[in-house]
Amino acid sequence: MLELLPPPPTDPLWDLTYEYGTDERPERLNLVLGVYRDPTGRTPVMAAVREAEILLAERSESKEYRGLSGNAGFNRALLSMVLGPDGPADRAAAVQTVAGSGALRLLADLICRTRPGTTVWISDPAYVNHRPILEAAGLTVRTYGWRDAEGGFDAESVLRDLGAARRDDVVLLQGCCHNPTGADPAPRDWAALAELAARNGWVPFVDLAYHGLGDGLEADLAPTRMLAARVPEMLVAVSCSKNFGLYSDRTGCAIVIGASARSVRHAETALQNAARTLYSMPPEHGAAVVTTILEDERLRRSWEAELELMRGRIAANRAELTQQLDASGCAVQARALARQKGMFSMLPLTSAQMLLLRRQFAIYGTTSGRINIAGIPPHRIPCLARGIASVLDPAELPRQARLVR
Repeated sequence: MLELLPPPPTDPLWDLTYEYGTDERPERLNLVLGVYRDPTGRTPVMAAVREAEILLAERSESKEYRGLSGNAGFNRALLSMVLGPDGPADRAAAVQTVAGSGALRLLADLICRTRPGTTVWISDPAYVNHRPILEAAGLTVRTYGWRDAEGGFDAESVLRDLGAARRDDVVLLQGCCHNPTGADPAPRDWAALAELAARNGWVPFVDLAYHGLGDGLEADLAPTRMLAARVPEMLVAVSCSKNFGLYSDRTGCAIVIGASARSVRHAETALQNAARTLYSMPPEHGAAVVTTILEDERLRRSWEAELELMRGRIAANRAELTQQLDASGCAVQARALARQKGMFSMLPLTSAQMLLLRRQFAIYGTTSGRINIAGIPPHRIPCLARGIASVLDPAELPRQARLVR
């Protein structure tokens, strides 16, 4: 049987990560994977997470199954955090998932079960896993523009393209800190999107993976809450990987908001059934950690304070890289970078230029130009800026580098 399997494509991000691991140059810099790193290059366990884990270890009495929806306390806590005190909790339900990617897949399966072949619109560019997840669930994928010529959010293109989205189409929107571009809508743009969704009848599908790392937790959640208040139906995939640092614990949830409590109950059962056939039920540890933090006022304050420090470090990295690029003669690129937010930015480099950056300067980003702003050690920012400036100006490169295509 296995001999009949044709060579499948490999994952480009993990291929680059493997290449980085085999690179013996001591100055190599990994800006590929979307993980937060402190100034020493570590991805630390957050203090509130560590304390919650100690409390859980002391209280642990059983590891009995939690059920198809996972940890009920976690689901309540995430619903409360995402929708806020005035949100439509009476017509919403949450199901714990295997991280944000698991939430995306469960919700994609729900869409397909409800209306097979539904068209889902994603941004161009989009998170690298959006299209594969949606197409694997049997959905049709179309794209809408996202960036303007200088790398910022292009409201005109987005509204024009989504004007073609039909009633009952689904539009996938990233709630904040757009991956891979770092370009986000302004509040007035979010309001225009909500108005368009309500008028034309398409369903918002919000991917919420970086809340707290853009403009702050409440500000980053505001667009999702505003959409939930203005449309009858909405889907939300939530990840706890970045803002709780629970990458390997695979902690997330799928939220459905419906026009009635009855429709939401049916959707919740459909999500449970989908989970049963995929992995039965999600892992408990990360969900228990998040629940412990969000239900304990002192731990929640500690978590929010550390999250704000992380956000400040990312913003400081972006500001310093902007300044260094400007000083290196890359004023246009610096202006674009300054307009972006969150963990990622898209460099205005071709795949060939990103290859040069990797070969000549040992700086690893994706071939599309995405780099992880949160992964730059502060002392390496001048080197990164010089590398970017050099590949933008071939005259600055050695002759053998200019021959690379």
